[in-house]
Amino acid sequence: MLALRKIAVAAVLTVAVGTGVAVADSSAMTEQTISLDGQAGGSRFDGIGVVDGGGATSVLLKDYPEPQRSQILDLVYKPKFGASVSALYLEIPGDGNSTQGSMPSHMHTRDDLNYQRGYMWWVAQEAKKRNANLTLDGTAWSAPGWIGGNTATRFNGSHGDAAFWSPDTIDYYLKWLQGLRKVYGLEMDAIGCRNEKGVSYEFAEQMRAMLDRNGFEKVKLHAFDNWPHEWGLVFVKDMTTDSQLCKAVNIVSAHMISTSPEQKAVLAQKGKPYWNTEEHVYKEGFDCEIGIVKAFNENFIERGATKIVNWYGIAGLYPMQPYSKTPSMLLACSPWSGHYVVREALWGYAHYGQFTQVGWRYLNHGCGKLLGGGSFVTMKSPDADYSVILETKGAKTVQQVRFQVSSDLQDKALCVWFSDAKEQFVRRADILPANGEFAITLQPDSIYSLSTTRGQQKGAFDDIPKVTPFPFPYHETFDEYSEPSQYGYLPHYTADIDGSFELVKRPDGKGQCLRQVVPVRPISWAPDWQPYTILGDDQWEDYEISADVYLNAGDSAGVMTRVNHVGTGYGCIPKGYYLQLTHDGQCQLIVVRGKQDKKKTVGDAEQQAIIKAQNDDSAGGEAVLGVVQLANIGPNQWHKLNLRCQGPVITGLVDGDLVLIATNILYASGMAGLMAGAVGEKFTTPYYDNLMIKGINALAPKPAANLQRQSPIYQRSQPFNF
Repeated sequence: MLALRKIAVAAVLTVAVGTGVAVADSSAMTEQTISLDGQAGGSRFDGIGVVDGGGATSVLLKDYPEPQRSQILDLVYKPKFGASVSALYLEIPGDGNSTQGSMPSHMHTRDDLNYQRGYMWWVAQEAKKRNANLTLDGTAWSAPGWIGGNTATRFNGSHGDAAFWSPDTIDYYLKWLQGLRKVYGLEMDAIGCRNEKGVSYEFAEQMRAMLDRNGFEKVKLHAFDNWPHEWGLVFVKDMTTDSQLCKAVNIVSAHMISTSPEQKAVLAQKGKPYWNTEEHVYKEGFDCEIGIVKAFNENFIERGATKIVNWYGIAGLYPMQPYSKTPSMLLACSPWSGHYVVREALWGYAHYGQFTQVGWRYLNHGCGKLLGGGSFVTMKSPDADYSVILETKGAKTVQQVRFQVSSDLQDKALCVWFSDAKEQFVRRADILPANGEFAITLQPDSIYSLSTTRGQQKGAFDDIPKVTPFPFPYHETFDEYSEPSQYGYLPHYTADIDGSFELVKRPDGKGQCLRQVVPVRPISWAPDWQPYTILGDDQWEDYEISADVYLNAGDSAGVMTRVNHVGTGYGCIPKGYYLQLTHDGQCQLIVVRGKQDKKKTVGDAEQQAIIKAQNDDSAGGEAVLGVVQLANIGPNQWHKLNLRCQGPVITGLVDGDLVLIATNILYASGMAGLMAGAVGEKFTTPYYDNLMIKGINALAPKPAANLQRQSPIYQRSQPFNF
């Protein structure tokens, strides 16, 4: 199907078809002929898209005012507008840290159930609202700690948390699917066993049986979503001899992994599609954009993957958090201003999303490598429309590609959309085939989408507000959320790193407050520390944070300042200072270095020695700067904690009285936060109110209020007693 010849030229002036750009090339130009046969058959295209989750990747998106919040969602999900992704992969929230942070579960305990908690229901609803054909898929990274409590009923598994592979997890998944269906009218197309945490054949078999038994027989089960250097696709060979496993697993799924010829043969024999459920393109600018197209192409060409989702889509998180920019397609980290940034990466998705639909077919012999460098795929619609997506990343010379098109494909003009480092997703002159043929000249390091379909556009909005800093000073009473369920029980601007800090009624009934509600250490995807949440600006230097805390028996709570690190993405030990009070009156001032810290030492020899001494790499790296035992402190009481940082002087106050003071030069700036304690496998569940961040000894600012056009994510309380 391919023909190649070299054309020797001295100084050929050629016009790149579809670009209108004159290019002088004195080297040999590669010419390639590709035949597109509409009857050749091919694998079903199952979509391209993004992960929302695998960390609290879009926590700040919910806090954007309109119309900016809708604009962001349109740019990602609206068909033939922006990225126009065809697949959304959701994290089923599980209370534990799963990269940048944690998201609240629908079942904090075995007897708890709430289908308006958190924002993932809203994300799914908004995405499907924009594209009814969008596929929904997902799995859990973390899970609540109550799961798998009965060791006698756990399933056999390997390399993962034993507690997770249990009937509890299956029931947990089923209840999540029921909420999605009965409360939000949404159906999952597929679901995984667990993200990157091992293998359990017994779990997969029982999961499939329970899905079928509970009305979810159309939900496909994929397994096992691991990395190649861990467990890869070793289980594929077992599907040839284990009929129950083969029946249970509808789709073989993995992350960034190549399939061997033997594995491909098994998949073909058993009729199992292969999906890449977490691809990664960690690049910047146009290099990220073309890298995305290259990854999508090569996932099919080299591995046979018919669905590819990238981690992750919308960066709705603070810049200080890990992976806060790369590899997202859109930055949404300033909801108080309404400002957002579209990255070049978004148009890489558009080169696929605006020219294909789930259910199209890859054309056999119409997908492969470009002989001068790059790759191409061709897909055909049920109506015989077709699209060709090409990328020339790393190509050294201009290439001319000639297509011979069979008569059963649409015989009409092809639109041409083009991207390179200078311009992204622009339409060029159409190509009109003649006698079933057309040609295009491809420039190096460029992307081309050719299609007989129409309606594509480079969507944009011209009313994006300018970015402004986080509002300072800041005073949050939590009373502006008249119905907390409408906000997913989450206040504006807090980003939970571990545990779940939710809006609740005050224990004394005097309004609303915040509470850390997760009672048991979760089965986390990433190592835990203690529950904490952050907000603010990582450039803040001298300021104070205060909050009223209410401690139950056994509780501890704290306020945090100069938080400048929340882990590397696997582990969430912070760097910063905190003042912590226990229910029985012990108060500590602590600096946390985080064992991931490799901070460079700067300054004179004395300063370097101090920093080195403070910066050990023990677990947590906490160093007590001061401790005091306070009288008249007991459970079921409100007390005010205040932590001030002014230069190297760190001061702690309780109920207005100075109780601790220390000098420490390790951290000069960072965000504010609230934290709860952890004792073994237990998390403490204190209350917080009257959170205030302001200048040292400054007057109290007015309480925060919802911004104009800052609307809830849920419009009313949803009944879910079924």
